[in-house]
Amino acid sequence: MSELFAIKLDKSKQHYVISGEMTLESATVALAETKALFDDETHIEIDLKNVTRSDSAGLALLIEWARQAKQKHKTIRFLHIPEQMLAIAKASALEEVLPLN
Repeated sequence: MSELFAIKLDKSKQHYVISGEMTLESATVALAETKALFDDETHIEIDLKNVTRSDSAGLALLIEWARQAKQKHKTIRFLHIPEQMLAIAKASALEEVLPLN
């Protein structure tokens, strides 16, 4: 069984690595665990290289993080977005809305 959700601070203070699943089952946990991310940082990088599974709820989580960052006048960038998530974003015409790299 894979890890449901984990966030780890990487070498630089503003680089966070997500691991585990970004699905309907983990979205509530993920949102709660990342609530404080947008308090102190001015620029945030969220690296999804260790995400094992994602669905539309995972994409909704990215949209919520982008909304929170914008609301608090922060910049956010998503790295290594899983193919599943990119496909959903493209099908939903969200590539223009999200800072996808």
